[in-house]
Amino acid sequence: MIDNIIAVNENQGQHISVIGDSYRIIISGKQTEGAYAVIDMLVPPGGGPGPHSHADIHESFYIVEGEVDFKTEAGKYAAKKGSFVNIPKGGEVHCFKNTSDKTAHLLCTVIPAGLDEFFQKIGTPIAEDTFLPPPDLNEADLIKLKIIAEAYGQKLYPPNFLD
Repeated sequence: MIDNIIAVNENQGQHISVIGDSYRIIISGKQTEGAYAVIDMLVPPGGGPGPHSHADIHESFYIVEGEVDFKTEAGKYAAKKGSFVNIPKGGEVHCFKNTSDKTAHLLCTVIPAGLDEFFQKIGTPIAEDTFLPPPDLNEADLIKLKIIAEAYGQKLYPPNFLD
């Protein structure tokens, strides 16, 4: 492309499986000098991350297709196609889950970048449109995941934290 403009085709970007979801890193922090990253997320029925927070990261989601339920300490929001969810810096605990019977498609932007590297660290490289089953994590795996998450500015909470 010309100068610093980045163009990405629909088949470019790294595809990784993260907790059973299929993510494509469209723009990585390495490409933006850490300013931001853009991640295309395919979330199967029942998929989505557990409760977590990241005080120094602004995260936003645009729902391209499907529906996911976002939860925070303030309540629950059913985000449908065309919805936009903004998680500002500050560390509010949040999570989302696809409670429908169809795959949800989200476009996630994180400012600054870093979650893209976290996903690369904990995820498994996959082919496009591939879904791996969520890993069955034992206590040692959970401790390791928590340590890695904290290294990338995230704090993980128990699955029922927002119930």
